[in-house]
Amino acid sequence: MFPSGTGVPAANMAEVEETCRAALLEARRGLWQSQAVISFVAFLFGVVIGSFLNVCIHRLPQHESVVTPSSRCPKCGAPIRAIDNIPVVSYLLLGGRCRDCHNRISLLYPAVELLSGAMFVACYRQFGVTLAGAKWALFCSMLLVLIFTDFHERILPNRVNYFGLAAGLALSPFLPASDGLAQWILNGRMNLAAPEWSVALADAALGALFAGGLLWLFAEGYFRLRGREGMGLGDVKMMLMAGAFLGVRQAIAMLMVGSILGSVAGAIAVWGFGKGRDYELPFGSFLGIAGIFLIFLGSPLLHWYLSVTGLGH
Repeated sequence: MFPSGTGVPAANMAEVEETCRAALLEARRGLWQSQAVISFVAFLFGVVIGSFLNVCIHRLPQHESVVTPSSRCPKCGAPIRAIDNIPVVSYLLLGGRCRDCHNRISLLYPAVELLSGAMFVACYRQFGVTLAGAKWALFCSMLLVLIFTDFHERILPNRVNYFGLAAGLALSPFLPASDGLAQWILNGRMNLAAPEWSVALADAALGALFAGGLLWLFAEGYFRLRGREGMGLGDVKMMLMAGAFLGVRQAIAMLMVGSILGSVAGAIAVWGFGKGRDYELPFGSFLGIAGIFLIFLGSPLLHWYLSVTGLGH
């Protein structure tokens, strides 16, 4: 640790080295403790947001306001008291039943809250306490709403998709998707010295148009070949929103992973549960799962995809 010839006695050097090791271990312990505290705070914040997401999941398919009226029991309509509206905790204290009518409260409510909390922790651990972490936490929250509304109601609410599209485009100049396609087109092919913010905005716009347009072409082609709709425009609008956040390359990967998940689920539904071949699969749910997967585990998959297709060169 010390160069020879320093004149420091061996015993003193060993003592200094031991002191340095202890200080390093203490610093690591302090860092781990601070990360644990921030993770806990992120989880609590995510759980609270999850409570609001439950309101969105329940009310948006019914075209109701997510602000008013205050929370009510979906069975008896009794207003939910503040003490009974604490995320997760109130569900456990009430034994999963409404205080007034004693009907069962759906497990969906605590499940969404816990999933939201877990995603906020994952965003913190992946991106830190940064604007990027906030951006992807917002994206995850919208996908979580879309996953459950499509699974239960076969609806992908326009209010989520349109808000997400606007947010993805608005955030792109400050938090770019780093797709690179717009830079290749504007600066490489067209020799335009475009500013960075406009390149980032173009990447988001290209992601939205390409992802939404590609899915619309599939839907239109299926309709013309089979004479009936294979998917609704909600899926197209969802990919418009996702493309604005992800850019072209990751949006394509989201479509690929979502299609694989949907195909596997469709095969299980038909062959395992006896569903007819015209069974309406909640494709948006699988796209949403794919989107969340890509946020946290997409980089290795994207690198593999680019190397296989040659798009990374």
